[in-house]
Amino acid sequence: MDGTVPGLGTLVNVAAIVVGSVLGMAVGHRLPERVRDVVTDCLGLVTLLIAAQSATSVADPALAGAVGAGAPVLIVLGALLIGGIAGSALRLADRLEGLAGRVHAWTIRPGTVRLEAREVRQRFVDGWLTATLLFCVGPLAVLGSLSDGLGRGIDQLALKAVLDGFAALAFASTFGVGVLLSAVSVGVVQGALTVVGMLLGSVVPDAHVAALTATGGLMLVGIGLRLLRVREVPVADMLPALLVAPVLTQVVVLLR
Repeated sequence: MDGTVPGLGTLVNVAAIVVGSVLGMAVGHRLPERVRDVVTDCLGLVTLLIAAQSATSVADPALAGAVGAGAPVLIVLGALLIGGIAGSALRLADRLEGLAGRVHAWTIRPGTVRLEAREVRQRFVDGWLTATLLFCVGPLAVLGSLSDGLGRGIDQLALKAVLDGFAALAFASTFGVGVLLSAVSVGVVQGALTVVGMLLGSVVPDAHVAALTATGGLMLVGIGLRLLRVREVPVADMLPALLVAPVLTQVVVLLR
């Protein structure tokens, strides 16, 4: 698929998420609660599997070659600590939940009782955050978007679109419209990465991408634990870690 217009891959990806989400919302209300619980547990387990695949980027030869064999784990740890502390100090989770709550207020039916509204709002927030991280963090999201920007085709994003479409269907049947709104997040994040690829060309180091992907993989573990109701990991507060990881990688490279 070489020669395509930059950004086409992200548009295809967003369209797949929208279609999958709409289908999921259309059939979700017909499923009994116990079935939705099973679906959520399955999604939690699959999220952990995807997280494990992403987290293995910490052993990427390009990363080890750039920063040394012992530094990748420390870079990921440092990114999570610095990013988590910064996000917590900025009350990022509360701000994102407030923003999502205001967006959700546009979709809630008038007359919904207060307790039900609070539960529905929390499900919306969880769905949006879970789907956003799952769709935006990972090798295909980063490498596919960069490849699209570099003019190398949209094959990777086309594959990702298929996977995300089915995942969105499953997520939306449980979490509802929050998953649909994650399509906006995907458009912004992957669109920005595509622009980065267009501007920087082939100078984007593989080591930096690997550090970001590994950090995102551990954040997905937190999402998996939330879905499985094991622990409410404050993943939203850790979002700055995705910016810190490549910066720390560059610092280590300069200090070597």
